[in-house]
Amino acid sequence: MARMGDTPVPVADEVTVDVDADNTVTVDGPKGQLALDVDPDLTVEVNDNEVVLHRASDARDERERHGLFRSLLTNVMVGVTDGYTKELEIRGIGYRASVDANGVLELALGFSHPIYFAPPEEIAFSVRTGRSDNPVITVEGVDKELVGQVAAKIRSLRPPEPYKGKGVRYVGEHVERKAGKTAAR
Repeated sequence: MARMGDTPVPVADEVTVDVDADNTVTVDGPKGQLALDVDPDLTVEVNDNEVVLHRASDARDERERHGLFRSLLTNVMVGVTDGYTKELEIRGIGYRASVDANGVLELALGFSHPIYFAPPEEIAFSVRTGRSDNPVITVEGVDKELVGQVAAKIRSLRPPEPYKGKGVRYVGEHVERKAGKTAAR
């Protein structure tokens, strides 16, 4: 068994951690501020440069939540210090992406109309040219869950198809290709 929940979460020098009476952990760092509502069965203890979670019993569900909330707290710490990014690549002839002055992502994905995707407040988009002149969209933010959710939403607008591989995919994602039709003899 891993016992990951017992491992203390390190706190960087430029990060401040506050715990409320209702078990809400607020973390403030150079990239922003995030709050995490910790399960009431767990207690949060802030020491000099680390945060430790303690559980009341060794019941299976409490052990599971102990490790879960320790991982979520680590994600919050990394988010406010370094931030999170996801990169999406667009493949297909005529498929384009651009970001306007307001931060709205404009996508041309083979439909009869362009798609405008307005980001949440905590998310920022940028577009650059990747290999083979394919546009690469970078989704940046401090909340790991929100960055992944926005990237998945963009990918779902035109997922890669199996015959030519056209569509939106994560950078480095392998799309299994099919052979297609063959001539009848």
